[in-house]
Amino acid sequence: MKAVRMMATGFLAFLPMLAATAETAVPAFSAMSPGGAIQGWSILKPAPKVGDTRYSLISDSGTTVLKAEANQAMSGLTYPVRIDIRDYPLLRWRWKIAAPLKTADMTQKGGDDYAARIYVMFDYPMEKLPFGTRTKLKLAETFYGQKIPTAALNYIWDNKHPVGTIQPNTYTDRARMIVLRSGAVQAGQWVTETRNLADDFRAAFGEAAPNVVAIALATDTDNTGESAVAWYGDIEFLPKEKGSAR
Repeated sequence: MKAVRMMATGFLAFLPMLAATAETAVPAFSAMSPGGAIQGWSILKPAPKVGDTRYSLISDSGTTVLKAEANQAMSGLTYPVRIDIRDYPLLRWRWKIAAPLKTADMTQKGGDDYAARIYVMFDYPMEKLPFGTRTKLKLAETFYGQKIPTAALNYIWDNKHPVGTIQPNTYTDRARMIVLRSGAVQAGQWVTETRNLADDFRAAFGEAAPNVVAIALATDTDNTGESAVAWYGDIEFLPKEKGSAR
């Protein structure tokens, strides 16, 4: 069962029961009120004994954004979607961190923490997975009482690894880590990202991307025991003609 928990942790165990009515639009923080409820998003955590990251809506230069504060904590926000990757291959968002974590190390389970990260979860066919992986996923679904994604990309703001690094998560190779920002050079600054999910999935997994079934974000420090603060702006799925991706 320990291996099952590790696999779910690699995905954040962040895929609530998929709603048939899920849309391509992600609830925009900018449309919400500072200090108000975070509408549409669900707060979930992978381990009940770990403290919660605190998420709140604040005003930043007149625009409502999401603030995340983690102190030896791990939880995140998730939202189910139904994205046809052929029609909406682009993901765009902006984020900011106060500082990168000091002791995090994405190559070690004990260092699997990030000041900021965005998860994209895909509907990869279960039957294409090795038997052992299918068995672990089914056990994880039984244990957590919810569906576990079969493939995920994690876009991270790392502390030391080179931008462009792609590697499996230390808990499961069904989640691939992609370093978009690294270190403190841009700490305290808003940075806008635009990613081609189809291209990134192929680079990470070596095959065509299936459709997207959920989006999530998290600021987590439970493994390192550190503290982190980050801010997230709106997250959008876009058709290719509406933006260019790095």
